[in-house]
Amino acid sequence: MKKILFILLLTYSISKSQWFWQNPLPQGNPLGSIYFVDSNTGWVVGSGGTILKTINGGNSWETQNSGTEEYLLSSFFIDSNTGWIVGSNSLILKTTNGGVNWFTQTSGIISDLTHVYFTDSNNGWAVGGIAIDTIATILNTTDGGMTWTTQLDEQGYSLSSVYFTDPNNGWASGWEGIILHTQDGGMNWENQRSAANERLTSIYFVDGNVGWAAGDDISNHTGLILKTTNGGTNWYYQLSRSTIFFNSIQFTDLNTGWAVGFPEILKTNDGGTTWQNQLSLTNNALFSVFLIDQNIGWASGSYGTILKTTNGGSNWESLISENSYGLKSVCLSNLNYGWAVGFNLNEGIIFNTTDGGLNWNNQISGPDQWLLSIDFFDQNNGWIVGNDLESITGYPGLILNTTNGGVDWVIQSDGIFDWLNSINFPELNTGWAVGESGAIIKTTNGGTSWQSQFSGTTAQLYSVYFNDTNTGWAVGDTGKILKTTNSGVSWESQTSGTNSRLLSIYFVDSNTGWAVGSSGTILKTIDGGSYWFNQISGTNGSLESIHFANSNIGWIAGSMNKGIILKTTDGGANWESQMNTISPWLHSITILNENTGWAVGDGGTIIKTTNGGVTFIENEDKNIVQPKDYLLEQNYPNPFNPTTNIRFWIVESGFVSLKVFNVLGSEVSVLLNEEKESGSYEILFDASQLKSGVYFYKLQTGSFNQVRKMILMK
Repeated sequence: MKKILFILLLTYSISKSQWFWQNPLPQGNPLGSIYFVDSNTGWVVGSGGTILKTINGGNSWETQNSGTEEYLLSSFFIDSNTGWIVGSNSLILKTTNGGVNWFTQTSGIISDLTHVYFTDSNNGWAVGGIAIDTIATILNTTDGGMTWTTQLDEQGYSLSSVYFTDPNNGWASGWEGIILHTQDGGMNWENQRSAANERLTSIYFVDGNVGWAAGDDISNHTGLILKTTNGGTNWYYQLSRSTIFFNSIQFTDLNTGWAVGFPEILKTNDGGTTWQNQLSLTNNALFSVFLIDQNIGWASGSYGTILKTTNGGSNWESLISENSYGLKSVCLSNLNYGWAVGFNLNEGIIFNTTDGGLNWNNQISGPDQWLLSIDFFDQNNGWIVGNDLESITGYPGLILNTTNGGVDWVIQSDGIFDWLNSINFPELNTGWAVGESGAIIKTTNGGTSWQSQFSGTTAQLYSVYFNDTNTGWAVGDTGKILKTTNSGVSWESQTSGTNSRLLSIYFVDSNTGWAVGSSGTILKTIDGGSYWFNQISGTNGSLESIHFANSNIGWIAGSMNKGIILKTTDGGANWESQMNTISPWLHSITILNENTGWAVGDGGTIIKTTNGGVTFIENEDKNIVQPKDYLLEQNYPNPFNPTTNIRFWIVESGFVSLKVFNVLGSEVSVLLNEEKESGSYEILFDASQLKSGVYFYKLQTGSFNQVRKMILMK
């Protein structure tokens, strides 16, 4: 077995990007694991390095600094002071003071860790693997994490959950329906069962004989629960072909247990013979459930969801300002007044703030509506476009208008025009909307009446922007860019040089503008669109919204597996990522000045910046300092093709190596292998000779080493 020495790294400093949550609160990242040591004190962890702690049963939560942007997947505490967290990229964190400080522990592997379990302050296990390459890993410590030993490193499956009833007897479950059992603390693991196409995401035992495993059958897209009464010698289905994909299961005794998934909560009072649905009051996926007794428990899930019950699940209450709406557009008329619109399933939503986003209130919305774009000319007059899903005319285009800041919204048009995606008013009475099949419509009386204009295209149009009442642009599918200089009497097609879907357009004057879209596309023009040229975004993600404060400073919002915000301070010659910790996809961004802006997205996400989104390094005294610890940063861009930048910090001069490995652990590139002075370094990695896939890069200098994961996508 391979033994890895522990390296102590105090997380004195943490990189912080100054976009902060306004909705939901306290935050909206998915929360993968929740754990309580008593009825008051608990932690919940999730993506973007999120750690939240409560000391009053969940009534309020405080953010703790994890020192990482990794996805935190599992937590375990033996008391109110000592606990561990594991996550992506082989991360292990430990605290001995209730989370005031978190320390990294070296796992010595290059795979994700999905679950952690301790039987006492010394003996613990962490499991995981690389699901895409089906490599399973089990780590063990007998000294509280000072050293971690690899007990299992096996191909063919990956592991999701581990549970021990004492320091000797334990089980692990995972992909391919695998359940492993050990009777000697993990020195030897035996296979108890396997089943192709099954994923067992959670395992739980109440004693050495009776236990359950829960997950789903990938081939049938159904959930399942297994039970054993003889320590796993035999496992049988208690529940199969369920419509719920189960993520977590827990029992408080031989009879009483809960299982959660998407988006249901099930409870049993007879050891799993029968299961009953409980009302969860959420449409979000649930990833973890934790009960401290038969009455008091919590569940956590996507978009920051935290639920609590005090009566065994008869009632579950949300502990966050939860909503399941995807917000598609945001507009601020000044520093205080703003609106955001979107929908959930078939229900439209309008949010309004009058205090700069400290509070967002629900204004009236309608059923069977998708609200996609909003624009306000001033504090009182605004318009929304979208779609009426119940239109009987075959033309679902919907236009709403308010003249009193959203106190009342009236329908200006319904059932006359095609699906509408974007609206823009350069003047109180004059505005345009664009949408499906090349639809362009115009009003000159504030929306009392609308007239169609000939676009000359059938491409779907996603965004429209006017500098004045004469000059405007619209963009859409297959790189389509249209321009008018006569209020839309005629529209001419401009050559974009791309086939990418263009989703947003913005101009700072009649000459200088940008368009963004799919596959990380950024286009710029300095002559009103006669010629468009590419700018490098550093991402392959979907860029959905662009806004500039002036000709130099601008932002883009979008998504690629998680939210993206890019900023430029030189007119787009260089774009840098401002945020790696927001998981929900972002769909719209608006900027009022060089410092103040908002972005909105899925799960009701509303984030704000008041300092232009500037990232700084913060120490425990809240001073702005340079990092004082060794640090290997996440490569950017990631995923990448074929080049990416890797940045690292070293505290002391010495011999430094930076190497790249494939998923099998084979070295594929040596980026650095020489003496270096203390300081920060950035290296360009060119992977043009490598195949698409997951790779790992490792920094080693003196006693420090750190590994991160990157994805090459050609």
